[in-house]
Amino acid sequence: MVKLGYFPGCSLSSTAREYDISTRIVCEDLGIELIEVPHWVCCGATTAHITSDIAANALPAKTLIWAEKNNMPITSPCSACFSRLALAHHTMTTDEDMRKDVAEVVGEEYMGGAKILHLARVFFETYGLEALKAKVKKPLKGLKVASYYGCLMTRPPEVCDFDRIENPMFMDKTVQALGAEPVKWGYKTECCGAAFSLTKKEAVIKLTGDILNDAKECGADVIVVACPLCHANLDSRQREIERKSGKKIGIPVIYISQMIGLALGYNALDMAFKKHFVDPVKVLKEKGIL
Repeated sequence: MVKLGYFPGCSLSSTAREYDISTRIVCEDLGIELIEVPHWVCCGATTAHITSDIAANALPAKTLIWAEKNNMPITSPCSACFSRLALAHHTMTTDEDMRKDVAEVVGEEYMGGAKILHLARVFFETYGLEALKAKVKKPLKGLKVASYYGCLMTRPPEVCDFDRIENPMFMDKTVQALGAEPVKWGYKTECCGAAFSLTKKEAVIKLTGDILNDAKECGADVIVVACPLCHANLDSRQREIERKSGKKIGIPVIYISQMIGLALGYNALDMAFKKHFVDPVKVLKEKGIL
């Protein structure tokens, strides 16, 4: 039994409920016990770090202190939350003045004892691919998948020293363990624009359109993601991009937890696919997966 502290973050409690639902179902099936951080607070993404260094570190500090006290690795399914937790850990273990300033704000000092893992890394490394393969009930045979990591899962390298920065492979290998075929493509770590969707929409449409079109041109049936911000841009912007470009995209965007859930034998209702803008059910039925 793997036991982890669980930091769902704001998106998984609201707009990305399907990510939280599928994560909890899959982890329970795999024997990964998620202990939700009690009384967790927002990590500060995406505004704290551009307004106050102390706020950017103090907001994640409460979660890090809880993980340290309970001697429990902490996981977040959201790349933005993972990034804020990991960056705060890095800052407070390398900058003594900031650590003390944060301690004054939160009332406790973080001593650097927490381990922060992205959920996608938990499936790949902590649980392990061989164990995951053994649990597969319905291999995702014939499904071509573009693994989209985004800009935060491998950057900055001094904080996310786990896989190659520009061409990470751990989600590709996870997809392959589920029986699907990972495609080679060039935009797996390009930024989707994240929260600029609200302030610089045209830039986000350009960035997102490039990502979607490259995945489509490289033969992907679906894109797999591990971040609610990435999912929101890639999934919800497609119709707008299609209107502007005159080109049909229609490529479903699926969370890594949902993809694992499919391979474990769960259905579209279990995985809450009805919340997606681009319905994955059609292509999954065509491939005989649903």
